[in-house]
Amino acid sequence: MIWDRWRKGLERTREALGARLRGLGRSAEREEVLDAVEEALLSADCGVKVASEVRRAIERRAPEDMPAAFTEVMLRLAGPAEPLRWAAQGPTVWVLVGVNGAGKTTTAGKLAMLAKQQGKSVVIAAADTYRAAATDQVAVWAERAGAEIVQGAERQDPASVAFQAIERAQARRADLVLVDTAGRLHNRQGLLDELGKIVRATGRALPGAPHEVLLVVDGATGQNAVAQAQGFMGAAPLTGVCVTKLDGAAKGGSLLAVREALSLPVKLVGLGEAITDLVHFSPEEYVQAMAPNWQEIGAGA
Repeated sequence: MIWDRWRKGLERTREALGARLRGLGRSAEREEVLDAVEEALLSADCGVKVASEVRRAIERRAPEDMPAAFTEVMLRLAGPAEPLRWAAQGPTVWVLVGVNGAGKTTTAGKLAMLAKQQGKSVVIAAADTYRAAATDQVAVWAERAGAEIVQGAERQDPASVAFQAIERAQARRADLVLVDTAGRLHNRQGLLDELGKIVRATGRALPGAPHEVLLVVDGATGQNAVAQAQGFMGAAPLTGVCVTKLDGAAKGGSLLAVREALSLPVKLVGLGEAITDLVHFSPEEYVQAMAPNWQEIGAGA
């Protein structure tokens, strides 16, 4: 079932890669294959560094070993996989950050649902106090997941909402606190400073928190996702990345570009709109789902 979601979610990217390579035919020269692989990865928004590294890796190998070399280097660039971190005792706190429209609130809701399915009790902090619509959306997800929601008054200090949510979780002996922060532009220093304040507030409420600060980026935006991600470096102690909407365009390679730019593990991936389409990142599943059918091209030239 999970493999089916990976295949379906990355179908557009895989087809775009395969289409470019299939055009070569079986009689293609070696350099033509190398050029096509590099161009295909660039078109999937893997980024220049990633595409160049893949090319170098496969051109050092014999023609018949190109498919294996492709898989090996892609796995290295994508991984390793790292699980989400849980506190040894007491509530675990995960903070979600990112720009507007990246999918933070939806990710928070789906994470709450997944945690509840594992028998965990969840408190969601609606720390976007600037938009009533954001709080309403969180409330819908909280009700659907059977999670408790802590929301502040309009324009209340978001850090205080996060603090209150952790206090509530401690009082209720809840397992997980999800802090859904307001979307903020990656080049607005004042908003980024506020984000740092939210993170510090969680640590005051619970020593050792937050256990994860996850940057949520929209994979469908391609290279723009890299610019967004880089803008958040230094604003908060990021521990991992959640790449959403990989099914939305043939730009599934943006995950590799973000991974290369930040040197942070990808921990979650959104492969569709269904609750089950938010999955823990697997480098193996990702690379297999992206890989074209080498038998159709001139890889053995």
